[in-house]
Amino acid sequence: MSVLIQRVAQWAREIPDSPAYTFVAYPGGVRHTLTWKQADRRARALAVRLRELTAPGDRVAVLAPQGLDYVVAMIGALYARTVAVPLFAPGLPGHAERLAGAHADAEPALALTTTAALPGVHEFAADLPALAVDAVSSLLADEWKEEPIAPGDLAYLQYTSGSTRRPTGVEITHGNIEANALQLWEAFAATPRTSVAALWLPLFHDMGLIATVALPMVGGNQAAFMDPVAFVMRPVRWLRLLSEFPDVYTGGPNFAYDYTAARVSEADKEGLDLSGVRIMLNGAEPVRPATIAAFDAAFASCGLRPEAHTPAYGLAEATVFVAAAGRDQRPRVTDFDRDALGRGRAVPYTPGSTKGSKSTLVSCGRPTGQRVRVDAPDGHVGEIRVQGPNVARAYWRDAGRSAEVFGSGWLRTGDLGVIHDGELYVTGRIKDLIIVDGRNHYPQDIEVTVQEACEAVRRDHVAAFAVPCGEGERLVVVAERSRRGQDADPAEVAGLVRAAVAGKHDLTVHDVVLAEAGAVPRTSSGKIARRACLEAYLEDAFV
Repeated sequence: MSVLIQRVAQWAREIPDSPAYTFVAYPGGVRHTLTWKQADRRARALAVRLRELTAPGDRVAVLAPQGLDYVVAMIGALYARTVAVPLFAPGLPGHAERLAGAHADAEPALALTTTAALPGVHEFAADLPALAVDAVSSLLADEWKEEPIAPGDLAYLQYTSGSTRRPTGVEITHGNIEANALQLWEAFAATPRTSVAALWLPLFHDMGLIATVALPMVGGNQAAFMDPVAFVMRPVRWLRLLSEFPDVYTGGPNFAYDYTAARVSEADKEGLDLSGVRIMLNGAEPVRPATIAAFDAAFASCGLRPEAHTPAYGLAEATVFVAAAGRDQRPRVTDFDRDALGRGRAVPYTPGSTKGSKSTLVSCGRPTGQRVRVDAPDGHVGEIRVQGPNVARAYWRDAGRSAEVFGSGWLRTGDLGVIHDGELYVTGRIKDLIIVDGRNHYPQDIEVTVQEACEAVRRDHVAAFAVPCGEGERLVVVAERSRRGQDADPAEVAGLVRAAVAGKHDLTVHDVVLAEAGAVPRTSSGKIARRACLEAYLEDAFV
């Protein structure tokens, strides 16, 4: 049976001089490109060195910065039948603890890095042998002898960013990669050798890794990508990259669309042509209707089609992709009765006939090439479960949790959702659910209310969570100050927040913490890490 990685050699034979991977380096925006032939030869040369230094099944940590060497490291490790561990170069701000935890858990036999990052790798793990990918001569490719790769062979460990401090390695097989890349390809309705991926997502994340490295292998397409820092510094760079191609797909978490719409000025928009954007996948965290509307309004003048915005759902345990709205369809937005939703029932909201307030959710569409069900009666909220060839086999060295999550034949996602009119709506995480006086409240709804209550609160930097109190739970909100809120009175802000939450959710806020910028912990994919925030709160870290 074939596996996806073998298509690299196929494209190297059939379209050797076509661009495969292009890295846009900033400052300057300089393009560095590997053709399919170059990518294949560099990866095979690296596989020769890996075979000299490791054995099949050994873990190989990729401790490299974003760039073409990272791509070569992943492909080479897959060729050599080692188990890649996609991480990042030491020194990435805010992620030292995650890197140390993943490294200790995986116990790699070798690190793949770059010459520039080599000193940092030696400092991070002095006893770990390291190989600079850019120092391996492509001439070694001639010495590589093909090795059989089976779909069930372990390809890499995807360490989840998670909402707690302990990273967990998901075992992804070669068969999982191929299945999920093909599922994404079908959902995108991409055109072989024509459609281009333009991305800034980290390559050590599931979405960035599959969309940037694996998906182009399906049809011999090109991926153009940049460092996430380049995007954060100037998000218009992402849009300019999209403007270069007449048939392009991209993706990012919800906050990235909010951030881009707010930071790209009218002057920046001059010359942007987003008419070629076919898919703008929005996933990795709850998709907000207001974000879609704001982004569409901000860039309609640049030719962006409303149908391009594509809400989606996925998770690392399913390799990455599970379901997405249909291509060329406008996002489907539905109002549900908030009180009924809190009781576990999805009842459409009808103004005038429904007493409670509404909760507006965005459909994540339907699955492609896999099965999705909700562990609850029709019309009720329950745990989302997934079954398909893309579902990982286990957690690395965690038999107990593996049995709990994967053991039933259906992946238990830990996410809550409902199937409404045949489409999947994600309502939240089970572990993040706030239960007060027997009613369920979703933290993301409360966080939106908080950030809209006062301009002193920094948008998308709010964490709402429950703390145990006696026999029940109490709601706590930690919010970062906005630039406008540097001189705001914390007591006044707390009063506005309490009033807004009480009015909209009929809920009392036990404590409101107004913290400085950067205080609210986030995962490496940008999501609010509510469990880590809870732990910090209980440890008085915000005092």
